[in-house]
Amino acid sequence: MQQLNPSKPRLIAEFEPQSFVQLIFPHSQSDWVEYLEEARECFVNIVIAIAKTQTCLIVCDHVEKVKSYFSDRKNLEFVQYQSDDTWARDCSAITVEVGGVKRLLDFTFNGWGAKFKCDRDNALTSIIATSYESEVETIPFILEGGSIESNGNNILLTTSKCLLNQNRNSTFTKEKVEKKLYETLGVTKILWLEHGYLAGDDTDSHIDTLARFISENEIMYVKCVDESDEHFIELQKMENELKELKDHNNKAFKLIPLPMCDTIYFENERLPATYANFLMINSAVLVPTYNTSSDQKALEVFESSFRDREIVPIDCSVLIKQHGSLHCVTMQF
Repeated sequence: MQQLNPSKPRLIAEFEPQSFVQLIFPHSQSDWVEYLEEARECFVNIVIAIAKTQTCLIVCDHVEKVKSYFSDRKNLEFVQYQSDDTWARDCSAITVEVGGVKRLLDFTFNGWGAKFKCDRDNALTSIIATSYESEVETIPFILEGGSIESNGNNILLTTSKCLLNQNRNSTFTKEKVEKKLYETLGVTKILWLEHGYLAGDDTDSHIDTLARFISENEIMYVKCVDESDEHFIELQKMENELKELKDHNNKAFKLIPLPMCDTIYFENERLPATYANFLMINSAVLVPTYNTSSDQKALEVFESSFRDREIVPIDCSVLIKQHGSLHCVTMQF
């Protein structure tokens, strides 16, 4: 392990111990309105799975109404706020550790490059800051939680298509972006992927749809084996890039391939269904499933890779109708 500087921030990895997970519950003013109850059922299933072992903070437009969805409210906390939408991963605070003290960083959220309205989502963390027991620091830099992956040892994995996109921090060169990440997140090595995408994705290739750290030295990633699939060449190039990545000791990472989800269409559009959009919590891994034959193959990979955590499948077929999945609607603290 690299020698850590206690005075510098450390971006905490998702597989480390957590205090709670935050979600934003679907409401009638969000994009879920056409299938609102179906979306709420999915969110309820996610909340119940989390609350079995740890706290879940639910941001919602009407606390008493949302409480009615849960007969058992153990480990549940609620805060009332009217959001634009429900993608907590990208508009919630990011947790770092400085000298053993947790600190929450509130980066700017601009709706994935000004694609969607986001003023309320961007203001969410500052407005509900009293719900947190840690200091919240505002960072004037556009960054979404789904665009970065930490190995817990100052290595960050990301994609150039997102972080270097001109629709985010348009005046920043790659060098300036890296400098900002070094300063705010404390990372000392940034691993850039130049390839990899999912059809139907609105995020400009968020890393959490493609490749994820599951330990300091292991990366799970989406692998496409169907040469006729539109993703085959790009994901093969991404796999080759992953094989070339090295840690601080110049060692390659252990790579664990996840199957490509079977093709799913909605309203004549291919949806970005991915098993890489899982959520690690303290004693379990919540895995998105999509009611396809590839689900079982993916679950078998998780079962063999997480011996010490329960594998909990969550039907997320409704979430991908809005081009996201399980990890996208959650943020661990």
